[in-house]
Amino acid sequence: MSNFVHLHVHSEYSLLDGANKVKELPVRAKELGMNAIAITDHGTMFGVIDFYKACKEHDIKPIIGCEVYVAPRTRFDKEPNIDNQYTHLILIAKNEVGYKNLTNLVSIGFTEGFYYRPRIDLELLEKYHEGLICISACLAGSINRAILKEDMEEAKKIALWHKNLFGEDYYLEVQPNGLPEQVMVNQKLIEISKELDIPLVATNDAHYLKKEDAYNHEVLLCIQTGKKMNDPDRMKMGTDEFYIKSPEEMMEYFKNIPEAIINTQKIADKCDVEFEFGNTKLPNYEVPEEYGTHAEYFEKICYDGLKERYEIDFDNEPENEILARLQFEMGVIKEMGFVDYFLIVWDFISFARKNNISVGPGRGSGAGSIAAYVLGITDIDPIKYGLLFERFLNPDRISMPDFDIDFCYERRQEVIDYVGEKYGQDHVSQIITFGTMSARMVIRDVGRALDIPYAEVDKLAKMIPMELNITIEKALGQNMELASLYETDETTKNIIDIALGLEGLPRQASTHACGVVITKEPVVDYVPLYVNDGNISTQFVMTTLEDLGLLKMDFLGLRTLTVISDCIKLVKKCRDIDVQIDKDMNDPKVFKMWRDR
Repeated sequence: MSNFVHLHVHSEYSLLDGANKVKELPVRAKELGMNAIAITDHGTMFGVIDFYKACKEHDIKPIIGCEVYVAPRTRFDKEPNIDNQYTHLILIAKNEVGYKNLTNLVSIGFTEGFYYRPRIDLELLEKYHEGLICISACLAGSINRAILKEDMEEAKKIALWHKNLFGEDYYLEVQPNGLPEQVMVNQKLIEISKELDIPLVATNDAHYLKKEDAYNHEVLLCIQTGKKMNDPDRMKMGTDEFYIKSPEEMMEYFKNIPEAIINTQKIADKCDVEFEFGNTKLPNYEVPEEYGTHAEYFEKICYDGLKERYEIDFDNEPENEILARLQFEMGVIKEMGFVDYFLIVWDFISFARKNNISVGPGRGSGAGSIAAYVLGITDIDPIKYGLLFERFLNPDRISMPDFDIDFCYERRQEVIDYVGEKYGQDHVSQIITFGTMSARMVIRDVGRALDIPYAEVDKLAKMIPMELNITIEKALGQNMELASLYETDETTKNIIDIALGLEGLPRQASTHACGVVITKEPVVDYVPLYVNDGNISTQFVMTTLEDLGLLKMDFLGLRTLTVISDCIKLVKKCRDIDVQIDKDMNDPKVFKMWRDR
């Protein structure tokens, strides 16, 4: 195994974004004989968990980092007349402390420092530097900007500031991208390294897997920036060297400074970030002081609800089958460690009901739980309808329970706000979701970037069948006309070949319609945060949060509940009648009215 570790920059303008693309990185690293690879997205950490899992699967050491944007003075400066609105800096987590500090920095970049990009500043870097390795970054780094301005004194001043803060964990970064500016900067960095005794490290800024992917990447840049390939002012990388290079290529390029190659392994050896999957991390529900344990309080409110739901004297009927069913469920819930889960859900639904916020009767497998029914989490009697608890919770299949809960569309936010007040606003967050380039969409995007007439591209896109999870590859197998065009028409082949390389990449990030995560410690201790249209959300999607054992809840806003609630109010106002829609649902007159329509 080579002693070269791939210190890789995984950019926002990258062919390596997206779950499927990220999974290709360790495969490529393995093929090239590396033992570790780093992910350092620009300003975000979207791909960290997918990357980590893929690396572990292929026996490659994952190195977790981020290429952060640093404000020239302070993250609060948001004026258009400030020169160089931000510079770049690479931060890599050595351990759990470093990971938490990194997620804090990335999150604050969005919540406090966003101005064109999520920016941090030197004040934050001083506060959250523990456990982090710092690398001086690409040509957009502050040292390199100073060098390009021929201000070597400023470059040295910046380098010394970072060295004083990070000590042996600060490195000057040299790259082999072939740009004339980079060649000159590399030479100056070698001089600074010797003069200030700061180690060099050779990094490989990669935006695509292989050299032949460079053209597809150019097209992607046009799609992302709204330009066309024939536009002279379009964004360009200036070279086709931003691919994952082999150890041999890197060693040959930096043969005069072999220590820069050796230091890649030293950095990898310093890093030991591990993620734990499948271990539930529930927030703590505070029970009244008179109850010794959460389980005791859970049992108490379950028995109270049982007496309220079923008009039976259970104290005198210990053999009652309904009581036995509840006791069985409570035993399973306690055994599986989900007592706090039920208490948390019971609490915010109780809040909604007490404040006349309409709550749905329940949906999905959760309706099979009598514990949920007696707690008022659901309004469907599982005994009456013969519903099975085992579909919801089963000791033989350990998984987090999942209540999908409907609230009045207009008042849903009140429930979320209540949860934030109870557990702390920094313990509650909405969840991100990504829209990706689908088969039809990516063909249209590529055609637009190549400046091909719309009618031609539209005809081609419409040859993709309208079916769920369709891919271009599947479409070529299903539509013989499309397959024939691909084989005979050069323009069609070019569009499809490029589209195949871009299909599935993220197109935009948005906030999940109903997902909310509630955490024991502040959310940023587990995941980085993102800001989209003023909404704060996690940078990890719902399934990733569940893998990490975090509590994800679905607060569904249902317009039907709002309409029903409004109708009840109108009936009360106009006829002074209190309608209870969840009571006496078998009125023959109602069924006759609908039958006779």
